[in-house]
Amino acid sequence: MTSAMFARISTPAGPIPAAAPAWNRQRHSQMPSHRYQDVYARVDVPLTERDWPTKRLTAAPLWVPVDLRDGNQALAEPMDPQRKRRFFELMVQMGYKEIEVGYPSASQTDYDFVRLIAGSDIAPEDVTIVVFTPARRDLVERTVASIDGIRNPVVVHMYTATAPVWRNVVLGKERDELRELILAGGRDVLELAGHLPNVRFEFSPEVFNLTEPDYVIEICDAMTELWEAIPERPVILNLPATVEISTPNVYADQIEYMHKNLARRDAVILSVHPHNDRGTGIACAELAVLAGAQRVEGCIFGNGERTGNVDIATLALNLHAQGIDPMIDFSDIDEIRRTVEYSNRIEIHPRHPYVGDLVHTAFSGTHQDAIKKGFAEHRARSAAEGRPASEIEWRVPYLPIDPADIGRSYDAVIRVNSQSGKGGIAYLLEADYGIELPRRLQINFARHVQQHTDITGAEIDAPQLLELFEHSYLRADGGGIELIELQTESHDGSARIRVGIRIDDTDHHGSYDGVGPVEAVTELLREHGIAVEIVSLHQTSLTTGNDSEALTLIEYRDANGTHWAGGRDRSVLTASVNAVLQAARVITTALASA
Repeated sequence: MTSAMFARISTPAGPIPAAAPAWNRQRHSQMPSHRYQDVYARVDVPLTERDWPTKRLTAAPLWVPVDLRDGNQALAEPMDPQRKRRFFELMVQMGYKEIEVGYPSASQTDYDFVRLIAGSDIAPEDVTIVVFTPARRDLVERTVASIDGIRNPVVVHMYTATAPVWRNVVLGKERDELRELILAGGRDVLELAGHLPNVRFEFSPEVFNLTEPDYVIEICDAMTELWEAIPERPVILNLPATVEISTPNVYADQIEYMHKNLARRDAVILSVHPHNDRGTGIACAELAVLAGAQRVEGCIFGNGERTGNVDIATLALNLHAQGIDPMIDFSDIDEIRRTVEYSNRIEIHPRHPYVGDLVHTAFSGTHQDAIKKGFAEHRARSAAEGRPASEIEWRVPYLPIDPADIGRSYDAVIRVNSQSGKGGIAYLLEADYGIELPRRLQINFARHVQQHTDITGAEIDAPQLLELFEHSYLRADGGGIELIELQTESHDGSARIRVGIRIDDTDHHGSYDGVGPVEAVTELLREHGIAVEIVSLHQTSLTTGNDSEALTLIEYRDANGTHWAGGRDRSVLTASVNAVLQAARVITTALASA
């Protein structure tokens, strides 16, 4: 069985390298690594004397989120206007002062969103709006038309790929021909938008990191001369690692070379745009800032083509962890995560730096012990110094920052796994009953388990765990709310949902077009004074003996925070509706007892 499972894997059987020390017995594999060249064989890296290794990060660069353009174009399902607007408003609320909002010549949705900014007040006057365009006159015209009437500062961002493979294979241009194409685009931008007092310009030599340094300098200097860059109206030169191909120190060398050799340097804002193909985009950005970069383009949690753009949240919170103000507010990381997940339709990995559900959770007993002792020392030091615990120096083991800084509680850190020793709470429910708990529900349910075992003083086994789970999230009593009708009909070619619910012995019915059962029952409840705001919905199965039912778990929010409720039925749709009704029962019971 094992050999069949791994039939495609070839155990390295080549010779042990002659220079290998005796303790290293690794052999040559059969991977075709000879097909690839290292970075030094692909592009000249002329810098020999480096200043960046002696530098220290002391201040945040200008952050420019590109989620609405670069991140959006990498989504399987690009954002609709509602999601895009919610994402934009989040970025404004967080404090971003320069936001790339779209590629208006590429899609009507992007064009309309820029026009929304022009015709509304959703962009505060101190927020700079960035729009993206290729170096082609008709597309530049469309881009400039989109910003007509915008009172905010605006950056028109023009790009062209400059690396040899892109020139030869994609564009079919020699160096001089491509230089003229870029300058022609720059002249179009200048002609169409140069007279606008609120507009500045940005140029990206795409695939900068694989372009000859002398050619990049030549093109960038020609653009700053054409656009008459001066300190009072600087030009942004953005240098992308479009496809990451080297260790981060090489990118730092390339940035420092540009920093030291560009003409009109005091009239240039040097920007970087790292991608994450090698998994080192964060390091590339940090070293680039040491090397002279002043501005960083990326996505809030790193969404983007292939392995993504650089992750601004990680970069900013890395600074925070070093005592440097990130200049962006991440104090409610969970609300930020929910908005990004909603807009992108992609869940954040539970181990994602800072934001993941598990990044402040210790499952190891030795780690938990050290963290508990660290918290005890922190509280004692707070009392001794007569200062709030939130203001004194942070030095709790295993936690690089105080979870409270980003709106996290301490419960998940030191209690979520305290009773999960033999297999873990989530593992037992999944292995014995097929119930897969979302990460945040694991944390929530662990509190119920902790409370139960604190009272009984006994170990909880799998059947007791299931009983406690059902009591915590699936109980049907309380609230006087039940489902009496759920039908899906066809009306004029579209789906119509008929819902009936009984509230305190009174029946209520409603018909809803173009929505699902969950939205329909939520709307019917709202019409009768019960608001259930659903944050997330997860579907799994519940197996007990020979019976198998659908299980829906919803995370919902009320004035006291977020909570969980569940519903089950042979029908997945009915299970989902039952989960909403369970949440409504809990809400009405809580209101009645308040």
